[in-house]
Amino acid sequence: MLDDATRYQLLKLLTEHPESTQRELAAAMGVSLGKANYCLKALVDKGLVKMGSFRSNPNKGVYAYLLTPEGVQEKARVTVRFLHRKMAEYDALQTEIAALRREVDDLAASGLDAGRGAA
Repeated sequence: MLDDATRYQLLKLLTEHPESTQRELAAAMGVSLGKANYCLKALVDKGLVKMGSFRSNPNKGVYAYLLTPEGVQEKARVTVRFLHRKMAEYDALQTEIAALRREVDDLAASGLDAGRGAA
């Protein structure tokens, strides 16, 4: 099963570059060619993506990966879920940064030099 991050990334890449090869998609995603193939097959099996050949291309082995109407809807849903998750991560990071700043300020107020590492 594909996680939302992988699904989002792959659907986004396919929307922007439907003519990409599996090798190009794998490189863009930072995954192996086998994983890219597995992910594409999962999207095709779910009916979110269909493979179409470029009729004008003399190399008949060249395919495009096109989002189906269901794929477009799923991309919208996964984009919203991905955005919500990233916003939650951002909020948590802001909270952690604020706590670290308070800790550094407390160390500075106590006369410790927090800007230097251990010697």
